[in-house]
Amino acid sequence: MHDRNLAGCRLLIVGINPGLLSEQVDAPFARPGNRFWPALHAAGITEWLVDARHGLATEDEAMLNRRGLGFTNIVPRATAGAAELSREEYRAGGAELAEKAARFRPEVIMIAGIGAYRTAFSHPKAKVGLQEEPIGGVETWVVPNPSGLNAHETVDSLARSYAEVWARLEEKQ
Repeated sequence: MHDRNLAGCRLLIVGINPGLLSEQVDAPFARPGNRFWPALHAAGITEWLVDARHGLATEDEAMLNRRGLGFTNIVPRATAGAAELSREEYRAGGAELAEKAARFRPEVIMIAGIGAYRTAFSHPKAKVGLQEEPIGGVETWVVPNPSGLNAHETVDSLARSYAEVWARLEEKQ
C-alpha cells in the first residue's frame, strides 16, 4: 500500500506496515477482520463503513479526501506480519515519517501501534495518547493497533481512541 492523500491532508493516519492484502489491493487496512475501518466509522471519522478488501472504491477515496484523511506506514515493506520487520526498518521508517510530516504538514498524526512507535522513535516508555514530542513538527497521537492480534482492544475501545484524536483535530479548526 503506497502513501495516499498526503498533500493537503489534515489527519495523517500511520499504520505499522502494509499487510500482503493491503499491498495487493493498494488500500490501507484491507484485511478482513481488521477493526480499523469499523472503529474509524464508529468514531464518526468516516461517513460510512469502508470495505477495503478489494481496494478503495472511487466514492471511498473521495470521502476520505473530503474528510482530510491521508495514509502512510512507518515501514513501507509489505509482510504477512509486523514481526518480520527489523528494528533498523522501524528506525529508518520513523525518520522517513518525520520527513513526510515536515513536508506535507498535516494538522495531526495518528499512529496505530504503540510498539511500533516506541521502536521507530526510540521512546520505550511511551504510552497511548498525545505524545510530548511532535513528529516533523506535527502534533502526534498514538492509538492502539486495530489488528486482531491486539485481542484486548475492541471496535468500541479503538473508536474511543480514534474519536479523541478526531475531536482534537476539530478543535484546531
